[in-house]
Amino acid sequence: MLFLARDDRDGRRAAAPCSSGWVQSPIGVGDAHFASYNESGLLRGARATAPAGGGSLTTAATPAERVLDDSPTLVIQPSSGWTNLGLRELWRYRELLFFLTWRDVLIRYKQAVLGVAWAVLNPVLTMVVFTVVFNRLLGVPSSSPDLPYEVFLYAGLLPWQLFAGALSRSGTSLVGNAALITKVYFPRLVIPTSGVLATLPDFLISCGVLTILMALYGVAPTWQIVFLPLFVLLALVTALGVSLWLSALNVLYRDVQYIIPFLVQLWMFLSPVFYPTTKIDTYPGWAQLIYNLNPMTVVIGGFRWALFGQQSPNQLLWVSALMVMVVFVGGLYYFRRMERVFADVV
Repeated sequence: MLFLARDDRDGRRAAAPCSSGWVQSPIGVGDAHFASYNESGLLRGARATAPAGGGSLTTAATPAERVLDDSPTLVIQPSSGWTNLGLRELWRYRELLFFLTWRDVLIRYKQAVLGVAWAVLNPVLTMVVFTVVFNRLLGVPSSSPDLPYEVFLYAGLLPWQLFAGALSRSGTSLVGNAALITKVYFPRLVIPTSGVLATLPDFLISCGVLTILMALYGVAPTWQIVFLPLFVLLALVTALGVSLWLSALNVLYRDVQYIIPFLVQLWMFLSPVFYPTTKIDTYPGWAQLIYNLNPMTVVIGGFRWALFGQQSPNQLLWVSALMVMVVFVGGLYYFRRMERVFADVV
């Protein structure tokens, strides 16, 4: 059975799955006219008549049938093989991506007393606590005696909180938008991507605090700051890659939503957030290689290098950059393979 629908606003029609694939297009939220055809192509509800003297079966046109005849059909087939990632389709739905991102930003601070001030308080209070514990009590130094630990730590917290916030929101985004997924078709990749992009406003506000902090301590940025957007992009790509894995798994196994907070906390201690990467240089080569398999190593280390010119990326840090691409591409493929079951399971 093939079900067709037409939207009054854009004139397009959609269909539910049939044995030969999918025939569907976005319907939107407007009123729609529905009709269905059986296997012989007869419109359900149409009047079927035959001539008295015999002959072929004819059907009387109904308003729904005339609507379908006048509107174009968009054919969308299931992805086949491992090469179709649907990135072109994601670009066609860029407006939906923008509105979902903006919705996440507005909802986050809706009815909050302090509002966007939390984007400043969160990293600042974390910096104060970590400075007292790790620098004052445990004696963890910065990457250079000329660099105050407060500035060093805050520069590491910025990319980390960008990654952690994006991972926490996008990891459970599919289940959180179950009502949307089950009602209308759109590329499911839009949902975790919007969750990652929604963390950028907080990050930009926190960067303003870093500028004030560097001015107070008399720390001037180096010319390598031109590479700073590259490491921000690596942080977003890493967060999106991991989120694609976790969000798809969370649809099938709801235990994932309880694992994500623990994973974020453990990952922070395995990343050079509150200690310099030079601490790892004293370990054997195999230990350094394993440590640099962490994608956030190159992100945080490169972020500090772009700002202060210290902890320049070495050949092992390129291992982290390679892991970023492996995690991202692997997450894309896995997400696309699991996308067809999201509406049935979520």
